[in-house]
Amino acid sequence: MINAQDIKIGTAIRMDGKLYFCIDFLHVKPGKGNTFMRTKLKDVVDGYVLERRFNIGEKLEDVRVERRPYQYLYQEGNDYVFMNQETYEQVNISGEQINGVAYMKEGMILEVVTDASTETILFADMPVKVVLAITYTEPGLKGDTATNATKPATLETGAEIRVPLFINEGELVEVDTRDGSYVGRVKA
Repeated sequence: MINAQDIKIGTAIRMDGKLYFCIDFLHVKPGKGNTFMRTKLKDVVDGYVLERRFNIGEKLEDVRVERRPYQYLYQEGNDYVFMNQETYEQVNISGEQINGVAYMKEGMILEVVTDASTETILFADMPVKVVLAITYTEPGLKGDTATNATKPATLETGAEIRVPLFINEGELVEVDTRDGSYVGRVKA
């Protein structure tokens, strides 16, 4: 059990039978009344965000989570097979539990978050930025860079993103896995 005033960003708590991560908090001391904590909690399973207020001194059930590196090996139906980098044990993780699954390729290292008390996998996080090759895009026209125009491009993972007009097939680009946006061109 932890006190409400001990909640920080990244703290995991169990409330109403569900697991939540704190994504934002504010310690509020109004002119009148008691001090309280205003928090934003993200449901681990559904992903929706809940705003909740806790009185100072209120007891909450904390959850110990562990973050470990896992290597993506291959896809098996709707599941993805990963190998623990420390124990070499293989586990299956469903695609819904992987953030940024569309930008994942074989051999990538992901951070897998597990509930330490039950050893259940909560979710897997891709690195924020990954470098991928463009497998198909329309050729760009020389001198067509006066505006911030973009065109669709297919990545080696099969995902489609928008890239600037000067990007050509076969080039390496950096992609933000949180929203699928183009970050920049990478020199090989």
